Amino acid sequence: MKQQIAHIALLVPDYDEAITFYTQKLHFTLVQDIRLDDTKRWVLLAPPGSSDCCLLLAKASGIEQESRVGNQTGGRVFLFLYTDNFERDHQNLIDNKVTIVREPLKEAYGTVAVFADLYGNLWDLVEPAADK
Repeated sequence: MKQQIAHIALLVPDYDEAITFYTQKLHFTLVQDIRLDDTKRWVLLAPPGSSDCCLLLAKASGIEQESRVGNQTGGRVFLFLYTDNFERDHQNLIDNKVTIVREPLKEAYGTVAVFADLYGNLWDLVEPAADK
């Protein structure tokens, strides 16, 4: 048996605003953008060099979903972006004025910094330790 996580749904208030942030500031690739009806689209984004797992942008619908935009995990780090070059990608966050929540730290598992996306979702930027 083989299974894998294909997509992670991310609640957003606006597809185009989210696409712009992820493609222009984080350099994600827009994998698919298919209109399903007048209000719903199938939008997949992937980090550079990755295609195994994508973000699926899900436009928030109704008060309950709208209240969860930017806080799908109760304020905990939600997503983990691995990199092969921490300094390059950390500098990219700074250059693109992405909010750095926690400055870089060396941990046993690697170098990590926490940043927030345009809605406040917390991400770890991680360059794994060489022996991990």
